[in-house]
Amino acid sequence: MDRPPSQRQLKVGEELRNALAQIFAHGETHDPVLDSASITVSEVRISPDLKNATVFVMPLAGGQKDTVMATLKEQAGRIRKLMSNHIVLRYTPKLYFKLDVSFENANRINELLQSERVKADLEKQRREQDEQG
Repeated sequence: MDRPPSQRQLKVGEELRNALAQIFAHGETHDPVLDSASITVSEVRISPDLKNATVFVMPLAGGQKDTVMATLKEQAGRIRKLMSNHIVLRYTPKLYFKLDVSFENANRINELLQSERVKADLEKQRREQDEQG
């Protein structure tokens, strides 16, 4: 069973997220693909030993997802080095980049909730409750 992250993991993860957001926002990677894409770092999950970090990212509006993700994976070592200049840790964690699909899932759920079928079901349920009450 997975244990919830410790306070230390949460704190380090947030520091890493802020550092990575700064690196991407200021174009510090000097990579044309990464510097031209607006990248959102939504979350960083760090292992209990603080040596590995999974970075959840999403290019603005999902543009060039495949290209950006391939470049991030290719440049992970350089980005890790840049990150070590922003944060003070005994060991700079190894970075693993993953596409954050939570935005897409939230949009899909919102679209479903706004669909005519769901609205009809809710209206039917309200009428039934009014008849009973």
